[in-house]
Amino acid sequence: MASTPLESLRDAYARTLISLGEEDPRLVVVDADLSSSTRTILFQERFPERFFNTGISEQNLMGMAAGLALCDRTVFASTFAVFATGRAWDQVRQSICYNQANVKIVATHGGITVGEDGATHQSNEDVALMRVLPNMRVIVPSDSRQTEEVIRTVHKERGPFYVRLSREEFPVIHESGYRFALGRYELLKEGRDTLVLATGKEVSEALTAARELEKIGKSVAVADCATVKPLDEEFLLSAASRYPRIVVAEEHQKAGGFASAVAEFLSERHPVQIGRIGLENVFGVSGKSSQLMAHYGLDSKGIYDYLQKFLG
Repeated sequence: MASTPLESLRDAYARTLISLGEEDPRLVVVDADLSSSTRTILFQERFPERFFNTGISEQNLMGMAAGLALCDRTVFASTFAVFATGRAWDQVRQSICYNQANVKIVATHGGITVGEDGATHQSNEDVALMRVLPNMRVIVPSDSRQTEEVIRTVHKERGPFYVRLSREEFPVIHESGYRFALGRYELLKEGRDTLVLATGKEVSEALTAARELEKIGKSVAVADCATVKPLDEEFLLSAASRYPRIVVAEEHQKAGGFASAVAEFLSERHPVQIGRIGLENVFGVSGKSSQLMAHYGLDSKGIYDYLQKFLG
């Protein structure tokens, strides 16, 4: 069997930005001196008059993005996730979300897979910081094809978005011609025993784990839940009525992220046992991304081991 191809979400973002820039003359891009890493440099090369580098000044980045949006521009603002959500949170709250400014924050280098840059640059709290903000919608894509569709969707939808991308290349799990629907989850694998709700890199890892579990008689369903906010409430209620136990897998702290959002909703509407795969209130360490995923139990083996115990 041929191996699953790997593609960069950052490169998919850049390709889509350029395509949208050709269609929409009011689209502008703002970056904070990291355009080579976020790949927005490719947009700058194609549309230099519509690209703005604020330098190492992330708070100014968000303030400028809000100002441009309030002047009837569609703004994509990019930097590393740890800076976009942590260093500039006040500006995101006050200038972007409060004003419902048409700003799309597309952050790269999210999660533990930032790897060797270590704890200071591994943003494992960003989803929690963004999803708590009124008017903000939060998306964590699972592969390059979904990323392209997500960027087109957030361009079309007015108002604030936070899109979290990775430093790493991800396996391509969606077919050519895939279409993303905001606030809708996709069941990628059927199963009887439990359902894994996964975001980002955890989608491909969960699929691998579920296929391995089939070999020992465990039937695990896997859903791609890219939209962290708004939740797909209809899907979650249906899942809670079908499965007595659900597992949420995310490359993020267990507290405050997607698992928390799912638990908050289902505890009020349809209580069910929820297992969580994520970081246990710890900072990361420096190492290769694959080593860190294994160390924190976020790779396919970690998910496999967790589900074995969870299912009994």
